[in-house]
Amino acid sequence: MLVAKIMRILRNKTILTVILLAGVTYCLVSVWARMDSMGTANERESTLTGVRVNDFRWGPDLSNDTGRGTVMSCRNSVQGKVLLADDQGYVCHRVDRLGTGCCNTGVDTTRRYACDTCNVHGCCAIYEYCVSCCLHPDKKALLKKVLGQISENSPLYASVSDHFELCLVKCRTSSQSVQHETLYRDPRAKHCYGEGPPPVDNVEG
Repeated sequence: MLVAKIMRILRNKTILTVILLAGVTYCLVSVWARMDSMGTANERESTLTGVRVNDFRWGPDLSNDTGRGTVMSCRNSVQGKVLLADDQGYVCHRVDRLGTGCCNTGVDTTRRYACDTCNVHGCCAIYEYCVSCCLHPDKKALLKKVLGQISENSPLYASVSDHFELCLVKCRTSSQSVQHETLYRDPRAKHCYGEGPPPVDNVEG
């Protein structure tokens, strides 16, 4: 009897239509949920790696750059005892830092995009010169490659959102700067903004 009742219900076109629409709706919702979860996962991975290039803020283009302009304050590299580099690409003596955090450009020793102590591999002996050199607009193409190589297992880069922050992190010595866990690959140029680690320098002194 029960089977006969079910068969009579299934012959009803209205009920069949409702069942069919419910099935189609279920399938669409399932597909949408799966795509949404994949998008969320991709977003999470992108955030972890810090490689959200579309949101990444680059330094000024030199072709439109006339100097300090209307900059009211600067972030700077902070840590140096003698030198510091600010987020406009200037490097100066620590005593020439203004109250705004910027280097005093009215001092002869303050220089912009200075690559002193840096070699052709993008490795420098002094951290502040590494940061200043790294901020040069002509390093943008190289740094885009660096961003593309950052692994999701590199939490150090997770909060990097602009050119200056990337240079600060990239120029710090890291595991790439050493060999055998204790020796610098090149003790004379251990701060690097380039793609790979510094080449090994076996010359002592």
